[in-house]
Amino acid sequence: MANILEESAFDPAAYRGELDDPDEAVGTRLLLENDRVRVWEIRLEPGERAPFHRHDLPYFWSCVEAGTARQRFADGAMLVRQYRVGETEFSDHSADDVKVHDLENAGGTTLRFVTVELTG
Repeated sequence: MANILEESAFDPAAYRGELDDPDEAVGTRLLLENDRVRVWEIRLEPGERAPFHRHDLPYFWSCVEAGTARQRFADGAMLVRQYRVGETEFSDHSADDVKVHDLENAGGTTLRFVTVELTG
């Protein structure tokens, strides 16, 4: 169950460049890629932010180092969420149902996830 600490809004115009061309990399380091999956690590130190990126494939993530993150979404929504070690979620996206968001470490510890995109 998601632990949402805050829900609010932000001005997408402040991130227009990133939103106009969101990154294809959904993590900070690609660990494995083959014809079936791409496995990413997302590692953010306190205050560090991963830019807006798009999810256009089914994927899942698991939290491996707990912490607090701020996410901004293309529609102007923003939330702050607490993540626990072992927390895992699946999202089913496609070219017709794209999710665009960023991720910022809003806590005082390293925040780390493993994300697996299902490519084939």
